[in-house]
Amino acid sequence: MRYWTVDRIMRLVIGLAIAAAIIWLMRYLSNVLLPFFVACAVAYLLQPLVDFNMRLIHGKSRALASILTIIDVTAVLGAVVYLFLPSVLRDLDMLGEIVKGVSDGKQHLPAFHVGIIDFINHYFDPDNLKSMFDGTHIEALLSKGSSLLEESLDVVLNILSWLLTVIYILFILIDYPQICRGFKLIIPHKYRPRAMVVVHDVADKMNRYFRGQGFVALCAMVFYCTGFSIVGLPLAIPMGVIVGILYMIPYFQYVTVIPVAAICFIFSLSGEVDFLTELGKCCLVYVTSQCICDYIITPHVMGREMGMNPAVILLSLSVWGSLLGIIGMIIALPVTAIIMTYYERYISNPAPKATP
Repeated sequence: MRYWTVDRIMRLVIGLAIAAAIIWLMRYLSNVLLPFFVACAVAYLLQPLVDFNMRLIHGKSRALASILTIIDVTAVLGAVVYLFLPSVLRDLDMLGEIVKGVSDGKQHLPAFHVGIIDFINHYFDPDNLKSMFDGTHIEALLSKGSSLLEESLDVVLNILSWLLTVIYILFILIDYPQICRGFKLIIPHKYRPRAMVVVHDVADKMNRYFRGQGFVALCAMVFYCTGFSIVGLPLAIPMGVIVGILYMIPYFQYVTVIPVAAICFIFSLSGEVDFLTELGKCCLVYVTSQCICDYIITPHVMGREMGMNPAVILLSLSVWGSLLGIIGMIIALPVTAIIMTYYERYISNPAPKATP
């Protein structure tokens, strides 16, 4: 009996057409759907905190527990901003004064920095940039640019969209159990047992990855903020926070070496510190924090198996990100986990058929 019948081929073609239509629709509505998907991801991460608040109020009201969760997170973020914003502003002013002093010729440059600046001037000729600001280009920019009123409306709409994200998060937290049950009802009854096994496997992997990696990233954020502050790096707190956020994606935290090196270079223009010495101290912070997170915290929090290979994670982020943009990067890991779990369970290692 042939496997590829006309009926199977038509089902495959229709399925691919539906998948392509869904991807096109999500790309078309990406600006509208982005706050919702961000809210779903944040609500998923905040679910343990909602359960904790439910225990505090003895399970009287999930809505009250969700509101308390939003208040807790807002209070923590507000306290962090209140405590560290003055020092961040001071560091920005200090770096700005250094750059201004160098540009005005008031600040004497060490020989090492003069060599770097000569290299930049030689290989990145500023005259090539001037052509971007001739009359033709300015007229083109003005013709394509929007009015001040339109730009103001865009800013207001962007602010409202992210305020809408907070509302999404609140409603998703309140109705989280109903949403999970509703997802189960979407699956046809015929395929529900098989599909729910895959869903439970994916949920287990996602719990281990997102929430476990989230705790590790929080620890890394504390280590990097503390380490950068100890070595005297300007903007230590913002850079530590950025490293911690990027820690959610394997190896992406090393991207921050470039802005850290730039900050060290600008700071060294004042003559108070040496560029290579300051950069070496920051690299020591990277090595120390990474060793603590990788060899002490991660094995105890997540076990030695993260559930997905880092190379697979990066590939899935690249593929789904290219297909659906930021939304694709948000849903990349769950969708990839579903595909891998289904393949391992039903294709690579199918259950043996029962013999009569």
